[in-house]
Amino acid sequence: MAYKIQKTEEEWKAQLGLEKYKILRQKGTEFPHTGQYNLHFEKGKYCCAACAEVLFESDAKFDAHCGWPSFDQSIPGKVEYIKDATHGMIRTEILCASCGSHLGHVFDDGPTETGIRYCVNSLSIDFRE
Repeated sequence: MAYKIQKTEEEWKAQLGLEKYKILRQKGTEFPHTGQYNLHFEKGKYCCAACAEVLFESDAKFDAHCGWPSFDQSIPGKVEYIKDATHGMIRTEILCASCGSHLGHVFDDGPTETGIRYCVNSLSIDFRE
């Protein structure tokens, strides 16, 4: 897909640093219960750590007890959904729709009324009040 924000992998690596680059551009996963936004519940917006596009509102965030930041909805049109058949399972990967960066996965086991759980790496998002 052609994204609104396009950079070479070398440009992404220089901008993000190795740790964020591994998550956002190489589809990595941070260890559970280690991310700064796992238990973060201030009012504001969560943006893509690569391009600053607003992806989630704080009122959609909840504690899923899974070890990663969880949201029950994204801002419409801001997240792209891709079938992921890696690691011996079928999941739905979520990407920033503006730059194609990996955010995490979405599941249909959420405890809120949407029934959805966006499981997001803390390193893939930044918070803005």
